[in-house]
Amino acid sequence: MLRSVGKSLWLLLFAVVLVCGIYPGILWGIGQTLWPFQVNGSILKGPDGKAVGSLLIAQPFTKDEYFWPRPSAASYDGTASSSSALAVSNYALRYRVAQAIGPIAAYAAGPKQGQLVAPDIETWFQADKFGGKPGIVAQWADAHNSIAQTWVTGDPTHTAYVAAWAKAHPQIVAEFVKANPATPHPQPSDLAVVFFEHFSKDHPGMFPSSVTHKGPNGKDVTEIMPVKSGSDIQANFFDMWRQDHPDVALQNVPGDYVTTSGSGLDPDITLANAEFQLDRVAGKWAQDLKRDPKQVKQEIGGLLKQYAFSPGSGWFGAPIVNVLQVNLALRNRYGAPS
Repeated sequence: MLRSVGKSLWLLLFAVVLVCGIYPGILWGIGQTLWPFQVNGSILKGPDGKAVGSLLIAQPFTKDEYFWPRPSAASYDGTASSSSALAVSNYALRYRVAQAIGPIAAYAAGPKQGQLVAPDIETWFQADKFGGKPGIVAQWADAHNSIAQTWVTGDPTHTAYVAAWAKAHPQIVAEFVKANPATPHPQPSDLAVVFFEHFSKDHPGMFPSSVTHKGPNGKDVTEIMPVKSGSDIQANFFDMWRQDHPDVALQNVPGDYVTTSGSGLDPDITLANAEFQLDRVAGKWAQDLKRDPKQVKQEIGGLLKQYAFSPGSGWFGAPIVNVLQVNLALRNRYGAPS
């Protein structure tokens, strides 16, 4: 009995040393010798020699001087990798995509070919009619209840604004409670649709948006105020504008510019996506450097071609570029954005 136990323990010890020590050690040695960059996480370093990120995991870029990665349902958090899991039929997906397209959509034909649609969205919005009926904001809230609630809860200033509105309109809140007895003490999010319906009546052709201005003490103050133009209107009401203008030809937008990847951490974008962003990136660098936009665009376009590659030598998809890699190349070439 003891002899069998002893042999078993020796076998266990041998297996542990082999599988948990010798084998991993051999692989580690081979990796560190032949592929040290890859086995250490494909980490890139900035001009100061400090690590700036991995080629394998996307990170957010928001400055106009840089190329932007795909949207991320995981907020670019490597510990929370996930897709949005929204079906094509889900209006939340359509709405999110429309929000991304609104400020950058351009006409594909006609007298305004190449021009942005955004100014026309604002003009249409200010007329305050959708489908021939007045009250665009009220119709938006009625059609997108969860989106209206997200607007209220997504920003503390929005929540405080609706809470203050509720205190100033007790009769409206009382009518809501009467119609919804299961919610005797409504929170700001519960009142989202009611708030937007009454806002639409009080401020036709306007939308509540954050506005920053100088306060009495000279410091910047951000308040929610009715606005009739700006990115909030271009983004939130593009889908409704499109429904009112179904026959207008618009330029195509690369799919990966507005859709998330399965992991939410895809570090690459298609070359078509990068070229779609080229005018913005080159224009901002030209402005920062006070140089000819055409020349800067040509230089950055050359960088894109230099760093573009096709998976499997072109067998497995369209040419792509690594966002971190090309943005680091821009940083090394032009310095830090102003």
